[in-house]
Amino acid sequence: MTPRYPLEGVVSWNMNTTCNYRCSYCTQRFIDDRGQWARDLPAFIASFDALPGDWEIKLSGGEPFRHPDFFGVVGALAVKRRVSVVTNFASPVDELLDYVEATRAKPGVLSASLHLEYADPDAFLDKARTVAAAHAGRFVVTCVATRANLPRLEELQARYTAAGVAFKIQPEKQDRDVIDYDDTERDQLIKLGGHNGTGAIEPSFAGRPCWAGARYFIVDHRGDAFRCYPSRRYRRESLGNMLDGTFRVRMEAQPCRYDYCNCTVPQQRGMVDTSQRTT
Repeated sequence: MTPRYPLEGVVSWNMNTTCNYRCSYCTQRFIDDRGQWARDLPAFIASFDALPGDWEIKLSGGEPFRHPDFFGVVGALAVKRRVSVVTNFASPVDELLDYVEATRAKPGVLSASLHLEYADPDAFLDKARTVAAAHAGRFVVTCVATRANLPRLEELQARYTAAGVAFKIQPEKQDRDVIDYDDTERDQLIKLGGHNGTGAIEPSFAGRPCWAGARYFIVDHRGDAFRCYPSRRYRRESLGNMLDGTFRVRMEAQPCRYDYCNCTVPQQRGMVDTSQRTT
């Protein structure tokens, strides 16, 4: 069954490769140049403004706060669109609160990634409580479930939840696939809520109609757009480039072509039927 038309679309904009961390499990750690960023910002803003209907622009990287004109982008987008961000939360509290203020009129999701190789969880929680209290939208902390992290995650989730801060986990991926967790580890991941609270680790929706490509898509710092994250991985189902006039968003839901879906936005926004999924 095709889900109903989503009233608000979502764009995941990987606006730069720049990052101040070098996590051992990062899926982008093999990128040759970690110093790239979106440069033709007026053209990007114009393209996002031209999208039909209501849209949320979800900024990520790299580390988006490291883009040299991050706040200029946020301010320009927030005039017309809902703005969300995925950040490693290393920026000073004042900068994070400046972002909160800039998006106050139509706040999105502020997703703070806890990287235990770099951040102390107690200090991170104190900072999270301060920013979450000021943010008018949803606030969530995520942490990658590496084998080194797994023994700590249940206690961390309980502590953050007790403090009023949502805490979700993400499975570790190597070569873009979920690592070979054993059955005990997989049970633990499901107990922790699965990938971003979806209740699944590596679900499949192959053949099911999905609004990705029409009401959700991925775009990188060069303007290249793809239907979803698996689409970008396999370099299939390109939507064109948002800066050179070739970009075309789809008009209808179309069947998923992938055996593993790591796009949690369509799952959580009702863009694909998640009933009877595999985990």
